[in-house]
Amino acid sequence: MKSPKEIRIADFAYDLPDERIAKYPLAERDASKLLVYDGGSISHCQFRNLPELLPEGSLLVMNNTRVIQARLHFRKTAPEGQTGALIEVFCLEPAEPNDYVLMFQQTAACTWHCLVGNSKKWKSGSLTRMIVVDGRELTLRVERGEGDCMHFRWDAEDITWAQVLDACGELPIPPYLNRQTEASDLRTYQTVYSKVKGSVAAPTAGLHFTPSVLSAIDARGIERAELTLHVGAGTFKPVKSERIEGHEMHSEWIYVPRTVIEALLRHNGACTAVGTTSVRTLESLYYIGKKILANPDATEQDLKVRQWEPYEDRVLSDDTCADEDVISSLRAILDWMDRNHVGALHTSTQIIIAPGYRYHIVRRMITNFHQPQSTLLLLVSAFVGDDRWRDIYRYALDHDFRFLSYGDSSLLIP
Repeated sequence: MKSPKEIRIADFAYDLPDERIAKYPLAERDASKLLVYDGGSISHCQFRNLPELLPEGSLLVMNNTRVIQARLHFRKTAPEGQTGALIEVFCLEPAEPNDYVLMFQQTAACTWHCLVGNSKKWKSGSLTRMIVVDGRELTLRVERGEGDCMHFRWDAEDITWAQVLDACGELPIPPYLNRQTEASDLRTYQTVYSKVKGSVAAPTAGLHFTPSVLSAIDARGIERAELTLHVGAGTFKPVKSERIEGHEMHSEWIYVPRTVIEALLRHNGACTAVGTTSVRTLESLYYIGKKILANPDATEQDLKVRQWEPYEDRVLSDDTCADEDVISSLRAILDWMDRNHVGALHTSTQIIIAPGYRYHIVRRMITNFHQPQSTLLLLVSAFVGDDRWRDIYRYALDHDFRFLSYGDSSLLIP
């Protein structure tokens, strides 16, 4: 088999008509279609039938990240009678402090890594706007820092950054929806189990779950575990290089509680993953455990999984990996937590999963239908094997499935 780096992204193209991209979700989340790919056979039903398709007593892992209102708009000061340029400041990830939990507790000031829209119109100086938080009028100011860092200040020592964003930020729905964010998106573009603020895009496979579906899952004795991966704007970054070796994956912050590792060990290191974000986090755990086995004193920074690590590092790559190797990796993470007196693993991953990758932990995957020539489509292809993704996507197109973030879903079982 050719090296994953040699894969041509053009081989993962398919025709996606604009009318097949769901611009809005269904009124009932669990009424969406669910394609079921099971060992080569393809069928479909409704998402609310999912619980009966999962093995009793198995493990389901989901990403509990919550999308923040990351888009902030400022108007440049202009001469009287004229309208100043509109500048968009898109908060990507915390800079100072660089911890998500601490960031949202900040009062008076904070610094973020940001993208700036209409940047040519804002060369220097600060931008200000008046905002209302809990009935109080405040001034929010932003100034350029080094690189992509932006310094925010607001004149209230008792108002948190979380309150500021909730008061004046805009939820960043995907650009391919080609519409403005609407009030309904504040509810529909969050999973019903979202808890931890930090993402700039939703883990969309989870948007189909409802309290009734979760109750039915519990009734079948299926254990649920939650981890956190904050989805960055890089999730929409197109692959522009001819071969994927030229594409740089975005690094994403992950938080995996001890309880998740313990649950995986109870289930022999195997689970059903909800969404590609959960998949990337779970598969990263195998390599993180291997790093710890090689270096028991590794720091959280040392544990970051680099993009090509699963394919290049002879110590970490193992095509003959058995269940006991996964178990030893997971136990190594628990031992590391004990030695460092922490209750969770807090690091980042840049992993790219493409054909040629061998899955270690994920046995079943719940995921939406992804854009042509995207790294997410590569991940799906690696999971189902060979060129079977084409059969799956052809079936979905032939049976009027809705695509992308607000579209329908699939349950993939290799």
